[in-house]
Amino acid sequence: MTRAMFGHGIGSAAPPVPNTDMSAALASLSMPSPVLTASGCAASGRELDQFFDITKIGAIVTKSVMLRPRSGRPTPRMCETPSGMLNSIGLQGPGIEEFIEVDLAWLEARGARTVVSIAGESVDEYGKVAQKLRTVGGADAIEVNISCPNVSDRNQVFACDPEMAANVIQTVRRQSDSQTPIFAKLSPDVTDIAEIARSVVRAGVDGLTVINTALGMVIDLETMRPALAGVTGGLSGPAIRPIALRCVWQIRQALPDIPILGVGGIRTGFDALQFILAGANAVSVGTMTFNDPSAPMRVHNELALALAERGFGSVSEAISYGHRGADIFETAGEGEIELE
Repeated sequence: MTRAMFGHGIGSAAPPVPNTDMSAALASLSMPSPVLTASGCAASGRELDQFFDITKIGAIVTKSVMLRPRSGRPTPRMCETPSGMLNSIGLQGPGIEEFIEVDLAWLEARGARTVVSIAGESVDEYGKVAQKLRTVGGADAIEVNISCPNVSDRNQVFACDPEMAANVIQTVRRQSDSQTPIFAKLSPDVTDIAEIARSVVRAGVDGLTVINTALGMVIDLETMRPALAGVTGGLSGPAIRPIALRCVWQIRQALPDIPILGVGGIRTGFDALQFILAGANAVSVGTMTFNDPSAPMRVHNELALALAERGFGSVSEAISYGHRGADIFETAGEGEIELE
């Protein structure tokens, strides 16, 4: 297949919408689009449904839900940063019972594909939440949030330790329907993310969400104290995109066949394409929805154009294309074009 060397630049006239095959899959979850929402940025999608038809994107990834209602961390707990934002929400939520009765029921009635993100303070709690979901319908997949940085006890960040991460996944796998794919959401705040990925894959995950927010902080120069009441928070937005891309790339190199949902600072279809070329099977759009609630649908359309401009007839053709060997017109030594 011939790949276009140059695409449309910023400000150029948009070409006609191409007939690109935008279907995607994450393990056994088939979707009409490779673009999903990201957990924590749009609750359960009800608000976004006012701006676009949420059944047209890949899936809604819900805000992480725990066994019992949780008020979260004290305020202030959000802070804008250059090219991003810090949040220290602390997994505020209604608890699994109300979530099932209200949010999951609405999503199922709406006809949206749903990835339920779950969290817990202990391995046992993760198992109990998964068990609750097993008895009801509506969850097309489960995302196991083992990597939230917005907790007061850093020992709760299970994704920072291979053994702890594997224990959570094994428990969730045992308590879940065997037909429901399980994804582990990984943290960038580790020395070797590929090691954590291998550990959870051995423990039984069907795929990986890469990445969660990165731990950061801001000092308020008026008070000369931390801007967030919880001191630290999770950094999201375009500022973390290069980190997220690096993590996707490294995991794809280590695990060529595991499904990957790429997350981190995606604003445009061009951003999404970078993740797919790096090895992601699909992408999630999160922080951008605060500025543009229609962002997931817009990114879908922009991605279709970006793929067509580069000669791809489908999303699947572009997955991991960045890992291909040297093009035939490149020299083995310097990668320069040979001229006769």
